[in-house]
Amino acid sequence: MTKKSFNVAGRCCQEKHYMVDLTSRLRAIQEMVDAGQYFTINRARQYGKTTILQALKEFLQEDYQVVSLDFQMISYADFENEQSFTAAFSRELLEETENIPDQIRDRLYGFADRMVEHATLSLLFQCLTMWCKTADKRIVLMIDEVDSAANNQVFLDFLAQLRGGYIRRDRTKTFQSVILAGVYDVKNIRQKIRPEDEHKTNSPWNIAADFLVDMSFSAADISGMLSIYEKDHHTGMKIREMAELIYDYTSGYPYLVSRICKLMDERVTESLGFPDRSSAWNKEGFLKAVRILLSESNPVFDSLFHKLEDYPELEGMLRELLFKGKEIIYVLGVRSIEMALMFGFVNRVDNQVVIANRIFETLLYNLFLASPAMQQQEIYDAALKDRNQFVRDGYLDMKRILERFVLHFTDLYGDQGQRFYEEDGRRYFMLFLKPIINGTGNCYVEAETRNRERTDLVVDYLGKQFVVEIKIWYGNAYHTRGERQLVDYLDHYHLEEGYMLSFNFNLKKETGVREIRLGKKRLIEAVV
Repeated sequence: MTKKSFNVAGRCCQEKHYMVDLTSRLRAIQEMVDAGQYFTINRARQYGKTTILQALKEFLQEDYQVVSLDFQMISYADFENEQSFTAAFSRELLEETENIPDQIRDRLYGFADRMVEHATLSLLFQCLTMWCKTADKRIVLMIDEVDSAANNQVFLDFLAQLRGGYIRRDRTKTFQSVILAGVYDVKNIRQKIRPEDEHKTNSPWNIAADFLVDMSFSAADISGMLSIYEKDHHTGMKIREMAELIYDYTSGYPYLVSRICKLMDERVTESLGFPDRSSAWNKEGFLKAVRILLSESNPVFDSLFHKLEDYPELEGMLRELLFKGKEIIYVLGVRSIEMALMFGFVNRVDNQVVIANRIFETLLYNLFLASPAMQQQEIYDAALKDRNQFVRDGYLDMKRILERFVLHFTDLYGDQGQRFYEEDGRRYFMLFLKPIINGTGNCYVEAETRNRERTDLVVDYLGKQFVVEIKIWYGNAYHTRGERQLVDYLDHYHLEEGYMLSFNFNLKKETGVREIRLGKKRLIEAVV
């Protein structure tokens, strides 16, 4: 039997790869196909679109003849005009599809070999309509990577032909269902066409039904996949806890889930401190896999970086979300929000925009804090000079970090006003932390605490976690409530020690660090 692995390159198949169970998703999609719906599966890069299409092809083949094409196989030059596209489409169709009737196959060969003079989309669709009329089974057309064609007028004309067949289907046989897959929503494809061509678009895909099938992985999905892995390798892992941990960091983004599992299986196992699989499949091994992931180049991260360069307003929105705790309400039509949602960088939760997962959040913090402008800040330079005193025997001394931060921050920014503390204080603490943990640790913010008043920062360092509540001082009662909230978070993380950093704009404030106990918890509190 072929040894299975976790796969992050191309489509997954059950015979070769560890996968989540797709059955419920396939059944939901089949209901749409049975209803004769045309729709688009538009999801972010590496979100499992190709895998679901290939699985769907096998799932539907008993009831339908499934025609599955990939527009990546059609070159840009093939979209130059209708004849070249008709030839390329026909070649791809002949290459990928079995059981085409001889009469239809002969006509397609004529298009493919350019033997038909002035071949047009109309002639192509006459041929396809004839096939739909004579086929033993209803035909489902699936096209992957439609983004490859999105900048071409010929593609819009192709969509218009599909739309025309859909509208006339009560009189003329056509495809039972058409499924297009890509990152961009084809209903809004006009956004990618040159301005001078805008009058030609006419929303040719406004017939499409909404695709509401959740393609992210739940903790239960991940648990099922890990159960299969565990049967093969007997690591002794706590499957449910591991699945929930992976979900907490990835929010079920398929590529991130599979990549972390692959790193634990292939890179963490037999590395320093993890001599075998049993020692790798735990929280410490997971955190090491996360550190490796955040230090590597991969298609998902590269896509994020490129989009930040292409859309400056997107970068501005993410900075405000991360550093200022700004509550961003979803508003239809706001370009930066729509781009971030489409590319999978953010999600909508209760009509608010939030970073899609902890991995993206940590990656963005690392990116923004590593910019030349940030690293020229005096607080960063101060941490860089002091960094040797913050790690002792592999243990991060967070109390010492707070003590030195209070000292440097007070010297550098102590005379700043309330607005500075609210908008820049927490950013400067993260900037101070950056050169200390860089390359060995990472940090992220608990999403439910990110606002203008408080932030719970979680620092991962060599398998250990530190929770630091960062907040603006609003009086003793508010401070006491913050202490209780911090204790609750320490219980959640099974920690006995926590940290609190308060930015106080009261002129009579007392800066410094003190230690208190609340029940069994030890709190280190710093005020600047």
